[in-house]
This record gives sequence, C-alpha cells and structure tokens, in this order.
Amino acid sequence: MLTSGGLAPCLASSIAHLIHYWSEAKRTGKIANLSIRLYRDGYKGLLIGDSFELSEDLWDSCETLHNCGGSPIGNSRVKLTNVKDCIARGFVPKDQTPLETASQQLLKDGINVIHTIGGDDTNTQAAQLSKYLLDEHNGKVIVVGMPKTVDNDVYPILQTFGAQTAAEQGAIFFENVVFESSANPRMLILHEVMGRDSGSLTADTAKEYRLRLNKKKFIDGFTMTKDSCDINAIWIPEMPLDIEKEGERLKSVMDKNGCLNVFLCEGSGVEEIVKEMEAAGQECPRDAFGHVALAKINPGQYFSKRLAELVGAEKTLVQKSGYFARSAASNDFDKELIRKCAKIGVESAVSGVSGCMGQDEDKEGHPIRAIEFERVKGGKPFDAKKEWFQEMLKEIGQI
Repeated sequence: MLTSGGLAPCLASSIAHLIHYWSEAKRTGKIANLSIRLYRDGYKGLLIGDSFELSEDLWDSCETLHNCGGSPIGNSRVKLTNVKDCIARGFVPKDQTPLETASQQLLKDGINVIHTIGGDDTNTQAAQLSKYLLDEHNGKVIVVGMPKTVDNDVYPILQTFGAQTAAEQGAIFFENVVFESSANPRMLILHEVMGRDSGSLTADTAKEYRLRLNKKKFIDGFTMTKDSCDINAIWIPEMPLDIEKEGERLKSVMDKNGCLNVFLCEGSGVEEIVKEMEAAGQECPRDAFGHVALAKINPGQYFSKRLAELVGAEKTLVQKSGYFARSAASNDFDKELIRKCAKIGVESAVSGVSGCMGQDEDKEGHPIRAIEFERVKGGKPFDAKKEWFQEMLKEIGQI
C-alpha cells in the first residue's frame, strides 16, 4: 500500500479498512498467505526502497487508525513519468527511468497487489506501472486504487473519499472565523477553499456551513446577527465572475450588515492571475505534475484586494481552511464509503481484477466496482446547475 499526493480525510481509514479485509480474507481461507508492506512517503518510498512489512500481530490494532487524520505512512508528490524531476530529486539513477526503478523494487519485494490511495494522478500512474511490469518484465501486479481527493473531481466516480469530511471540517473552521467581523467595522472576510478545477468542495462547504448556521440562535438588538454570519457570495470556477458587478451588489450588503463573507474556490480566476503574472514577466510556479502552485499565487489575496476597494472595506481577512479540513480524520459518512469500497476492492484483487474503486456514475444505480483505469481521469467540474446549489445562491442574493 502507498498513499500519494496531497492529504485528504480518508488516508488512515483506507489503510485500516484494507488491512481489515485482507486479514479477513486470510482468516476465512480466501487466500493462503498474506504479507502487508507499506511504502513510506508514496511513490518516493517505492522508488528508493523505503518500506516496512506490518507484522501480523499488529493487524487488528490498525482499527485505531480510523481516529487519525493525515497519512500514517506519509505522502509525496512524485510523477513516475516525469523523469527529469525524479532524477533531480535523487529518487532514481541517471541511467534509469522511474518506471524501471519502481518495477525492480516491486519485483524485489515480491508484490502481487498494489493499493494506491490517492487522486486520479496517483491511480493512473499505478496502472502505467502495472502495464510496464507486464510488458517489460512479464510480471503481473494487480492494481486496486482508492480514490481520495477533497475536490471530488474524478471521472467517473460519484463521490471521492474525504470530500464530505473536508466540507464538514471547512464549515466548522469558518464557524469561528466568521466572528472576526466583530473585531472591526466594515470587515471583509474571504474564506478560501481548496479546489483546483472544481468548485465542489466550496459549494459543499457553504452548504454544510449554512445548515449549521440555521441551527444557531441569535438575540435581537445585538450587532451579531444571523445575517452578519451568513455567506454573501460563493465564487467557483464553473461560474463566470464579474468582479465589478459583484462589488456593486456586495457593497449594499456591507452597508447593511457592516461586514461581508465570501467563499472563494482557490481555482477561481487562476487563468486571469497567470496571464497577469506572465505579462509582467513573472514565472508561474508549478508542481511536478505541471499544475499551477495555487498556494504560491494566492488567489484569495488577489480577489480580496480588488473586492475590498469596491465595497469600501476597512479591514480584510483572508482565511484558508484547506490544511485544517484536509488533515482531519474521516467522518462517519466517509468511513462507511471507504469500508464498502475496501471490501469490494479486496475481493477484486483476490479475483485478479485491477481498477479504481468507487461508485461508477456511468452505470445504472452507481454500483461500487473496480472502475477501469482508462476511464479514470481528473478535472470533473462541479454541476453548478444542481437544484440545491441554485437555491442557495438565490437565498444569499447572488442570483
């Protein structure tokens, strides 16, 4: 097993559930022998041979991992097909490709099944590695991926692991942050939520926050009201953003409430920011996968500065819930989803079937199955036309 990419509130639970169902398969006689090897720090650990075998007397103890956030075996962002990056970071020899190095390590370790716990990049890389082993070394390795991403943006998977927990945690995060408006008149608070190409987490976090807000009681006459704590705008990549028009609308809200609360998906307006940087002769920072490094270009700072001028904010606060939300332990919803996928995932591996586990939204009834890797890809946008989302936008006056 290995976990890879950014964190999501599901990594520890995925490992716990997989260990449970593999040990159960051995106890019930479905398999004769079992050893469980965990690679440290994702594909980095695989490339440099950094792993450990989990002793059998600890298998049952791994249930406690459900209480943990993050990854108990570490993560890294490594792309096996980015030869230059892997060599530069010292993961592979200069005369060898990462795929060859990884293959040699798997053969050395006697691996029959790889469980990759990560997003679309992590799982499709595992499929490439499996094919390379078969083509170049006549070795067959079953690959069963577990789809984690807080963005919930993987085709054709209905719900990725960790996204619902992240939305809940993001809502909890903002429940405290929102009261900062009581520290200063005419305060603009911009809540920057994770999401590269999809506004799914931003929308779901807003939904969770408002559900929690509706349960709170406020006393007439005080400055702090339900209106002052509500969301006034939700900006996601799937919807056009006219900052001038929004500024005009939101100024009246600021005048009325004395504060303003905006939820911004960090992927909103990235193209605009990148164009500005390149026009100014600045190089846009990117990661090993070629993705724009969102944390370094600061979309929240960019848009908050523009909006503050339009609404006459006296103070601006930009708060990012990403690290808080993505590092949490799985909630009950995600633990149950992971459990179902792990159970069927182990059954698939025993049967020799590779794929990425999840609810296949292209199949009737959205069954949980090992989805063919060639059908798995990222970049699935959030459906902004969903009835509940449109109703929320109407309630906050955005449409």
